[in-house]
Amino acid sequence: QVQLAESGGGSVQPGGSLRLSCSASGRAFSINVMSWYRQAPGKERELVASITSGGSTSYADSVKGRFTISLNNRGNMGYMQMNSLKPEDTAVYYCYAATTVAPVIEASWPLEVWGQGTLVTVSS
Repeated sequence: QVQLAESGGGSVQPGGSLRLSCSASGRAFSINVMSWYRQAPGKERELVASITSGGSTSYADSVKGRFTISLNNRGNMGYMQMNSLKPEDTAVYYCYAATTVAPVIEASWPLEVWGQGTLVTVSS
């Protein structure tokens, strides 16, 4: 079993910054990909950024140059630095992880895990 817990959301003015954190906990797991999604009221959930265990990153066009995703070396803490925030960034942000659970050497399986979400509000 793997659990994700987001933190760092809040209310900021346009142009401000926030750093979201995603803490992964559990036993016998490794993170292959960590991603951040967001969902604004009345809109579809969208992928914001992803990072692989090897350090490769990708970003939605709407956040390129403003957001930076990272993952620590132990693979149990992810971050997304958000700068130059705009009102249209207002959404609930969710951490997602594609993991491998391997309790014994002869048995392993993939597991997709979602965090509970953290609200980011950008307004004057």
